[in-house]
Amino acid sequence: MTKLAEDSRQDQPRAARIDGKAFADKLRAEVAVDASRFAQEHGRQPGLAVVLVGDDPASQVYVRTKMRQAAEVGIASFPHLLGADASEAELLALIDSLNRDDRVDAILVQLPLPASINEKVVIEAIDPAKDVDGFHPYNVGRLSGGRAALVPCTPLGCLLLLQDRLGDLSGLKAVVVGRSNIVGRPMAQLLLNADCTVTTVHSRSRNLAEECRQADILVVAVGRPGMIGAEHIKPGATVLDVGINRIEAAEGQGQLVGDVDFAAASAVAGALTPVPGGIGPMTVACLLRNTLTAARQRVQQPQG
Repeated sequence: MTKLAEDSRQDQPRAARIDGKAFADKLRAEVAVDASRFAQEHGRQPGLAVVLVGDDPASQVYVRTKMRQAAEVGIASFPHLLGADASEAELLALIDSLNRDDRVDAILVQLPLPASINEKVVIEAIDPAKDVDGFHPYNVGRLSGGRAALVPCTPLGCLLLLQDRLGDLSGLKAVVVGRSNIVGRPMAQLLLNADCTVTTVHSRSRNLAEECRQADILVVAVGRPGMIGAEHIKPGATVLDVGINRIEAAEGQGQLVGDVDFAAASAVAGALTPVPGGIGPMTVACLLRNTLTAARQRVQQPQG
């Protein structure tokens, strides 16, 4: 550990805590108002189809949470639970039927899928207009071109928190740690579209700490607990920790931690998201927001 990191641990934390849960509560309340207005205008609720393949416990929890929150804001949910032995053809047939179902404005296929199913093929089978996760190549391309698109929920949640905290992001230096298709790449594109100067660093990058220390905005999404410490952070920077890692704590108890060493980073950063309670709640809230966005876009366009 560097001297900077050691000294930082001795200081009292000073970073403001960015409360993603509170912001997500506010966002869901706004979606509820808009969903009610949509239902009054169009005679039906916005509709979200959630598809789960297999019996992964974590995925089951995520799906239950999404459906419960959808119901709370006035979005109709259509759950489809397939067994672990479901074939790719069976899943594709279900997606085709959901694409043609006028009650369904948004389709979410919970990932990961069983190894026997090609995730890329499944994502590309979803109607881009109903691609609530923003993973379809059509939406990826529109985002890359700076055009309106359905955007992956976690990066969208990060952007909303940054805009709420910092206002206009134009001209700020942003560093994204991680280059996954789910978070890193779309996050970098969103920041670029917001007129930030953007650098993406990853496992092959050199001088990671030096690159990160240039950032006014640091977004970390790699899945490695505590890999970002005080030595990686520019004093006063805004740090968003997207990582959710379960580690063994005292007495064998599990503990959720992020990719950022929260105690060390708090002594240097200007603002920081905690884990849990930071980015996690924003992901589901943005899923609901995306569902409403997809519903509005569909009623404004002729249905083929």
